[in-house]
Amino acid sequence: MSRLARHAATLLGAGLWNWHPLQGGDMAQTLLVYLNDGRTVVAKNGPDPLAEAAMLRALGATGAPVPTVLAVDADALVMEYRPAEGTLAACWGDLGRVLAQVHQARPEGGVTRYGWAGDYALGAVRVCNAWADSWPEFWAQRRLGVHLAHVPIDVAHRLEKLMRRLPGLLPATPAPALLHGDLWHGNVLVAHRRVTGLIDPCCHYGHAEVDLATMGVFSQPPAAFYMAEGPLEAGHAVRFAIYRLWTALVHLRLFGATYRPMVAQYLDEAGAG
Repeated sequence: MSRLARHAATLLGAGLWNWHPLQGGDMAQTLLVYLNDGRTVVAKNGPDPLAEAAMLRALGATGAPVPTVLAVDADALVMEYRPAEGTLAACWGDLGRVLAQVHQARPEGGVTRYGWAGDYALGAVRVCNAWADSWPEFWAQRRLGVHLAHVPIDVAHRLEKLMRRLPGLLPATPAPALLHGDLWHGNVLVAHRRVTGLIDPCCHYGHAEVDLATMGVFSQPPAAFYMAEGPLEAGHAVRFAIYRLWTALVHLRLFGATYRPMVAQYLDEAGAG
């Protein structure tokens, strides 16, 4: 019997009836847990349940659909179960609307700065979130520079060249929007042609285009998705490549050389010779 399932039941003060694994699980174990009192909940461990709970609560505070946090400690996060039998193809516009709502949130105190209250992790890859007053500085140091020691030397050299050019490619002080931070179709729950939940966040405050860009790494969103926040600004193709590059680098480090062509593609699109 799963230790995680038993622990989730204990956190909720209920008996465990049954459980089964949910899809995914590359970064953490995620279970659908059936309790003796009739409730069905989702339980998840690592990398940092307390940090993930704080991120879900921040997203939920915007009014966006996210699973309610039912219980959490250092070992497990227990969440409300939300239906997910639909497909994103039917509701790209709704996802765009949800993101536009999330992106209205700002850091406490209304200060223009970029980052998050603590670091995080995606599997074995640390996600550095220390605050920065400049957006190009944040992206260069926290999203690109952190990979230099972990990628092939030729990739590192191209990254360094791109990092030096970021002040001319990214806006200096865009409105610091609350970002999901790791948005792809696997982290969006859908049912009845609506988004029912944003899950597995990697939140920080930054340029709203980050979420729009990363959604396009493994999918091809239609115009309805992108237009929910208004027309894309000039130069977005290069910025999208820069933002997608972080996702590609994380995958290169987690899953190996299969993702090297993706890294090269985004470096090319960003103009990193």
